Amino acid sequence: MTVPTQRPFRVALTGGIASGKSTVANLFAARGIPVIDTDLIAREVVEPGQPALAEIVETFGPGVLDADGRLDRPHLREKIFADPSARSRLEAILHPAIRRTMERQSLQAATLGPYQVLVIPLLAEGGRSDHVDRVLVVDVPESHQIERLVVRDKVSQDHAAAALRAQATRATRLAIADDVIENTGSIGDLQSQVAVLHERYLELAGRKQAVPVP
Repeated sequence: MTVPTQRPFRVALTGGIASGKSTVANLFAARGIPVIDTDLIAREVVEPGQPALAEIVETFGPGVLDADGRLDRPHLREKIFADPSARSRLEAILHPAIRRTMERQSLQAATLGPYQVLVIPLLAEGGRSDHVDRVLVVDVPESHQIERLVVRDKVSQDHAAAALRAQATRATRLAIADDVIENTGSIGDLQSQVAVLHERYLELAGRKQAVPVP
């Protein structure tokens, strides 16, 4: 006897800082596609009362909490900024918690659309994973990223450039891509590219659902 696969067709949406990932994700959501954003999940798993926050406090000390008992993000960033071992310890706490929550939300939304978009900004840093069927990279030249960061975050060009250096390179992201959206034009250009990919993902998701799992 065969049963259909339970895991939905999943597209990982990634890209560098200020590349336009949120805009692209919103365009897929406007087409009725469930979007699961790991940036939002990363905030949820460190809310007061969550096991990940307790583990962070145990690892880095109570000084990482503010007066209200919430995670003091600027202070924690300072602790890990120049200490690769501290960053690794933090990632060892956060990544499994984020992954578990993402998987749970994905299964909960399995019947809400023909496929799903998982927004995973740091996908390239961790290497492509087998938990997605397709990787979509939002690509822009680094000069565009710096310009957008300067305007969006009101920082210097040097600060913006440093933020880019802290992430995977453009080439590394493109190397794991199945599909690429070029975000150097208008919102209309983005809508056109999303429309084409949406049709492609509908077809691919349909093929997957037609193949039973023994």
